[in-house]
Amino acid sequence: MSHYKTYLADEAATQALGKRLANCLVPGLNIYLHGDLGAGKTALTRAVLHAAGHAGNVKSPTYTLAEPYTVILRRQEVRIMHFDLYRMTSAEEFLDAGFREEFNAGNICIVEWPEKADTVLPVPDLNVFLSVAGEGRDVELQALSDKGTECLTRLQFAPNL
Repeated sequence: MSHYKTYLADEAATQALGKRLANCLVPGLNIYLHGDLGAGKTALTRAVLHAAGHAGNVKSPTYTLAEPYTVILRRQEVRIMHFDLYRMTSAEEFLDAGFREEFNAGNICIVEWPEKADTVLPVPDLNVFLSVAGEGRDVELQALSDKGTECLTRLQFAPNL
């Protein structure tokens, strides 16, 4: 397992990390975001989606549980599914909603609060841990697959965030 740690001093640093992550996106990638309320999970997801080319509003799917976004990556249309599982009371809700089918070779899935459905979710390619640290955020990314490792390798060349 490889990992990458950094400190995000402000919103601009979060957007910079989102842009770097967007450059790593490939179909089939699963990213799980961990952290307390207010840790910056949705802000990072918003930064990734905007950097990937989504021009519209990115809302937190806290009540809908999932929001789909279509972007063009390397001249290929790709669907990014943004899940927020905070309000789920059981992993079975995730299955009942049919969300498991979204985890396939063609979609990219970004999941906030994955621990709410960890017994039914596939293993992520990348775990992202966010925590409030002073005025900013500490972030640690852990690769759990070849896709995740490739993403982190690309991030190692990022300028200091």
